[in-house]
Amino acid sequence: MDPIKQQIDSLRAELNRHNHNYYVLNAPEISDRDFDLMLKQLEQLEREHPEYDDPYSPTHRVGSDITKGFTQAAHIYPMLSLGNTYSVEEVDQWVRRTETALMGQQPTIVGEMKFDGTGISLIYEHGRLLRAVTRGDGEKGDVVTDNVATIRSIPLELRGEGWPDFFEIRGEIVLPWTSFERLNAERAYNEEPLFANPRNAAAGTLKLQNSAEVAARGLDAYFYYLLGDNLPCDNHYDNMMEARKWGFKVSDAMTRLHSIDDVDRFINYWDTARKELPVATDGLVFKINSLRQQLNLGFTAKSPRWAIAYKFQAERALTRLRFVSFDVGRMGIITPVANLEPVLLSGTIVKRASLHNEDIMRTLDIHTDDMLYVEKGGEIIPKITGVDLDARQPGSTAVEFVSHCPACGAPLVRVEGEAAWVCPDRWHCPPQIIGRIEHFVGRHMMDIDGIGEETAAALYAAGLVRNIADLYDLTVERLMTLEGFGQRSAERVVDGLRASLAVPFERVLYALSIPFVGETTAKRIARQVRSVDRLMEMDRTALMGIEDVGPRIADSIIDYFSVDANRATVERLRAAGVQLALPEEETAGHTDRLGGKSFVISGVFQLNSRERYKELIEANGGRNVGSISRKTDYVLAGDNMGPAKLQKAEALGIPVIDEQTFLAMIADGEPAEQN
Repeated sequence: MDPIKQQIDSLRAELNRHNHNYYVLNAPEISDRDFDLMLKQLEQLEREHPEYDDPYSPTHRVGSDITKGFTQAAHIYPMLSLGNTYSVEEVDQWVRRTETALMGQQPTIVGEMKFDGTGISLIYEHGRLLRAVTRGDGEKGDVVTDNVATIRSIPLELRGEGWPDFFEIRGEIVLPWTSFERLNAERAYNEEPLFANPRNAAAGTLKLQNSAEVAARGLDAYFYYLLGDNLPCDNHYDNMMEARKWGFKVSDAMTRLHSIDDVDRFINYWDTARKELPVATDGLVFKINSLRQQLNLGFTAKSPRWAIAYKFQAERALTRLRFVSFDVGRMGIITPVANLEPVLLSGTIVKRASLHNEDIMRTLDIHTDDMLYVEKGGEIIPKITGVDLDARQPGSTAVEFVSHCPACGAPLVRVEGEAAWVCPDRWHCPPQIIGRIEHFVGRHMMDIDGIGEETAAALYAAGLVRNIADLYDLTVERLMTLEGFGQRSAERVVDGLRASLAVPFERVLYALSIPFVGETTAKRIARQVRSVDRLMEMDRTALMGIEDVGPRIADSIIDYFSVDANRATVERLRAAGVQLALPEEETAGHTDRLGGKSFVISGVFQLNSRERYKELIEANGGRNVGSISRKTDYVLAGDNMGPAKLQKAEALGIPVIDEQTFLAMIADGEPAEQN
């Protein structure tokens, strides 16, 4: 064997093993740094030797930032819902019904967690992940294989032995509490709507059209059922234990129960113990263990008779409203907040709960001094769910939404088509200015150490920073005039400012706080526009020619740079040495030979990797798209291109070109066509 191929295979095997140890077994053997170094080594070898590219390589788990659509696929076996119960007595009745239906046979029951996520069906063939499909309507769902492949607890290639050549395994895609908190903190910071619970966040993440963003969110997965013709065992529990050996994450809570008393104890235990789990749960599931008995029990029109779900009761508390405050965000959005008498809920003291917007306030019809119901349930964020009208005090009045900014007094403006009210005075409203300063120095933006929310507010209050460009005028001496700043802390900030001059253009663009230009969009714009000077000159039509830039984003960019103060800020940043263009080495070799033509890439390639072809398309002025439509200009096809894509391309008259034809196009610019 080629020693390079042997080295690549060895690295892949080691990385897969460490992935499994970390994400499934929770027993890492090496540090994150050592893992990253090993992954970088593999990435380098794969770049140098594209002939050894493998779509199942650990390097492909980072996802792609290329937009793609979703096709639908029918489930081999329908994904039915479970019947729900809400009391121990109802579960006991189900046990007795199954015993009666089984002619008095005492069934073994498997108890397991009902994870609060989104259902997924995975198909494996010859030990490799073939397809991932969402539950959809139970009969068919969306194919989300690329997104699922980024979830590190899901094996792309199976471990061990004994797995069938073809089988289906079902599970739940979940977002752990830590990832959920981080995601909502980021969304709150960017003044985006918060996810109500991890289930909604997981479902939304799985349907993102940017698999790189999916990879960054930190999804996890637990599996609970195996289907196929040649399963290793004749019962559910042992099949799942085998699946665990193959690399699937199976909950340790899965337990065999032999009586109603066992079932009751299982419920009572997990009603409390579930609160210590790293992921959200909303109940338990009970299944008949024997596959033969499952077959005998059969199905109703909507659900299996051999399984039932028990739903936990949501935790709720009643507390008094002290007052409603109105927060001003970085983008000027006004958020009403219920300030409450402190109350213990799900192990934490709750003092505040967002009311989100005026419409929700009106729906709840909150009055002064009302007694409010606060709920967490499967949610980590406190939520006001209602008012105790019987406890409403005589003479209390409805809480009104403010008409003027509570910070600067400017009349508020309603966002067209939305429930949000905003303060329009972006350039003079203190909370907005402070918010932009805090955003600019953040980890994903300029990454300036030593400046957090409190320091940003203190710098503004002291008159040292009233504009993000003012940050680069700070000195150690000026910083030391602030309370709490000594020599070392001041030097750390100045060192951070100096280091931020090396931050790439795409992050600088995100740091500017242009409305609706998030991290991913800023990256796309930077890659295609290449400099802030070109961006400032572009009209609406040109901006909308950038991938993922629609009318709202285009108008926002134009509005931002129409403000003289913003252009002046850009010039001051330029003078300070901030990167406002891509380096020449990154744009060297870029051409317009593909002139905005859109490409769909499909199949396995011999001369270059898929990712390399995507880079070449963008470097030569083309666009990568994920699905074939009438707007597609070319399909770049490798071996084993999907027949459905080929058929669609032919039906629409879209040229299908091979590797050699594509490389000739970017070599001399001649748009050759091949079918």
